[in-house]
Amino acid sequence: MKSEFGDATIITGKAISRRTMLRGFGAALALPYLDAMAPAFSLFGKSGSATGVHRFQTVYIPNGMAMPYWSPTGVGRSFELTPILEPLAPFKDQMLVLSGLRANWNIAHAGASGSFLTGIAQGGRNEIEILADVSVDQLLAREMGRDTQLASLELSMDAPANAGSCTANLSCVYTHTISWRSPTQPMPMEYNPRAVFERLFGDSGSTGRAAREARLREEASILDAVLDKLLGLRVELGPADRQLLDSYTEAIRDVERRIQRAEEQIDLELPEMAQPEGAPPVFEDHLELMQDLQVLALQADLTRVITFMMSKEQSARPYPQIGVPDAHHPLSHHNNNPQLVEKMSHINRYHAELFGKYLGKLAATPDGDGTLLDHMTILYGGGISNSTLHSGLNLPVLLLGGGAGRLSGGQHLVYNDEPTMANLLVTLMDKFDMPVDRIGESTGKLQIDGVSGI
Repeated sequence: MKSEFGDATIITGKAISRRTMLRGFGAALALPYLDAMAPAFSLFGKSGSATGVHRFQTVYIPNGMAMPYWSPTGVGRSFELTPILEPLAPFKDQMLVLSGLRANWNIAHAGASGSFLTGIAQGGRNEIEILADVSVDQLLAREMGRDTQLASLELSMDAPANAGSCTANLSCVYTHTISWRSPTQPMPMEYNPRAVFERLFGDSGSTGRAAREARLREEASILDAVLDKLLGLRVELGPADRQLLDSYTEAIRDVERRIQRAEEQIDLELPEMAQPEGAPPVFEDHLELMQDLQVLALQADLTRVITFMMSKEQSARPYPQIGVPDAHHPLSHHNNNPQLVEKMSHINRYHAELFGKYLGKLAATPDGDGTLLDHMTILYGGGISNSTLHSGLNLPVLLLGGGAGRLSGGQHLVYNDEPTMANLLVTLMDKFDMPVDRIGESTGKLQIDGVSGI
């Protein structure tokens, strides 16, 4: 397929292709495309090893939690892991369990995921009104993404559905994403491993050095061709259009800098991984691919911010492989029946087991003077506690990872005054040296460095 500015095929790591942007140069010169253009090409960020870099990830668990099997006994450092948390025992010293937080927007499943990273108290009022706020991952990505190929990754185990009504007569957007770039711009979650691979490495076939070198050569030659055409186009434009075109040219210079950094880091050794064919039909195979891609993205410093939904809210996925053939969402409305709550706990524990395998991969991946896990803050949990009530009280939430030395793990903190989830989000921004006055409906900061019984 040919561009209006030549025959070169434009390769991009973004959903909006660079070819589309080039067709806009002559007339519209739409500036919003610059955000999609600037970070699309380099394979690595400022530092391949990223020593001391602090990364952020969220792993979201839907449909509530079997709380009697989640809530630890004991407070402070003298706490015992419960059945759901037992699979995370190898990482207890880097675990911070937070009890007593409440959701900001408590309206069925839409409020659970819709407010988890945004802290909003209310979203849209019908299936076509889409309204939230910038999520904490995207606030971090605005700064951290300046040094990486991709500002952030938004991933899910479910195909997206961003239209129609899914819960409480509200848009499906609220149940299918937890990430928001702006109050009216939800970030789509990618579930296809092939699409994730191509976003990270292009259509290169593998992560091997030869494939990455070939991609860099192709991108560099494309960039040269584009710059030549921009210079030729500039002399034909009026002053106003020249100013807009200069903005594009500066964005392309940023791409050049990113390619240069990638060339400097081409010696970085990555595990050999072939380009996936698509989403495997078996849940565990699909999940393992997604986890491996996340580790690769972090190891190569392609991004420092990831949001991952283990499943969407209202997911009906059954788990016969662990003896729970019931659909997840209907089972979550257990009416506090002890037998059904216990069955629900098996799904919650299984999610923790799968999460634990991912943590093991992070802990086994060297990163500077430690491991990837040492240099990460991972927010794990969901926006509903007792799912039969859609309760937003005492949310199942924990932080895990070394936090680049900024988290004091091995603790169970209990908050008796029901602070909001949004207060935790404000505190997380502090941990990344990006303080903000508020996020959503926050009322202050959450103390996570002290002792329990707050």
